[in-house]
Amino acid sequence: MNYDAVTNKLIILFCMEQMEMPLTESSITEICSVRNNWINYMDCLDLLYQLSESKLIYKTECKEGEMRYTLTFEGHECLSYFYRRIPNALREEIAAYSKANRLLVKQSQEYYANYVDAEDGSYLVTMRIYESLVNTPLFEIQIKAPTRQSAEEACKKWKKIAPNVYEYIFENLINTD
Repeated sequence: MNYDAVTNKLIILFCMEQMEMPLTESSITEICSVRNNWINYMDCLDLLYQLSESKLIYKTECKEGEMRYTLTFEGHECLSYFYRRIPNALREEIAAYSKANRLLVKQSQEYYANYVDAEDGSYLVTMRIYESLVNTPLFEIQIKAPTRQSAEEACKKWKKIAPNVYEYIFENLINTD
C-alpha cells in the first residue's frame, strides 16, 4: 500500500497504540513491513527515526543493545487528532492483527535465548526472561548443550516453555507457602 509519509507515521503510531506495549525496532518493522506490507521496510526505519526526533515516540535501550519504542503523551495526542487519516479498513486490520498477535510479539521481546561455543567443544546456552516495562532480566539460566543442534533446539523451545519454567522455579524456590 502506498500512503504519504504523514499517514505512514500515523500507521506506526496506531500500531504501537494497538499493541499496548513498548516495541522493539525489529518488532515494528516485522509487523508493519514484513508481515503486513503496510509500509515499505526502509521507509518504516526512516519514519521511526523521524517520530523519535519529533518526540512522538520515546526510545529506550533494552536487552542486548536493542531499542524499544513507546508512544509519548504527544504521540497519543497526535494520533487522537489525526487517526482518521488512516483508512478505516486499515485501522480495523491493524486492530485485528494486534489482538491476534499481541502475545506472540510480547514473547518474542521478553524471552531471549542464544548460544555460544564453549572451550570444551560444547555450547553454552543462555536463556532470559526480561521484565517488559523496565527491560531488565527477571530470570536467567545457562546450560551446556553437547551439540549445536541441541543448543539451537533449546533456544527454539525456550520461547514456548519460559513461563512454565519460571513459574515452576519460583513456586519451588521462592514461594514458601
